[in-house]
Amino acid sequence: SDWKDRRLWVTVTPIVLITFPAAVQAYLWERFRQPWGATVCVLGLLLGEWINRYFNFWGWTYFPVNFVFPAILTPGAIILDCMLLLSGSYLFTAIIGAMGWGLIFYPGNWPIIAPLHVPVEYSGMLMSIADIQGYNYVRTGTPEYIRMVEKGTLRTF
Repeated sequence: SDWKDRRLWVTVTPIVLITFPAAVQAYLWERFRQPWGATVCVLGLLLGEWINRYFNFWGWTYFPVNFVFPAILTPGAIILDCMLLLSGSYLFTAIIGAMGWGLIFYPGNWPIIAPLHVPVEYSGMLMSIADIQGYNYVRTGTPEYIRMVEKGTLRTF
């Protein structure tokens, strides 16, 4: 919730994570002409992420799950697979599908993040639930300046 970077999480994550679905999609399309490679790859990745988050973060260190939930990549994978299915072209999929992958990343994750940005009054200050969680849940190794709640800024996350 509050730990997701406001700038880099939205831009770097889709760029870095497109490599695995694109590779699986290319393999399944080239060998078997199956257009669902990116979706299968992302669902497998998401299953592995949830297993990791549950056992390592919640089961081992009791970290709140809403601090460590993985990014949802399924809408972007469906767009990639649909572009390949409709066009049959790697070039079209690489240009239009990858653009759709990047553009749908933020709106696809917004339903999970939005409830944590509801404004509440806390100790006489107007804060989001994400700010309250980040301020009250002291994490080891976190510098004090990160725990400060920003005032008067328009935040994306």
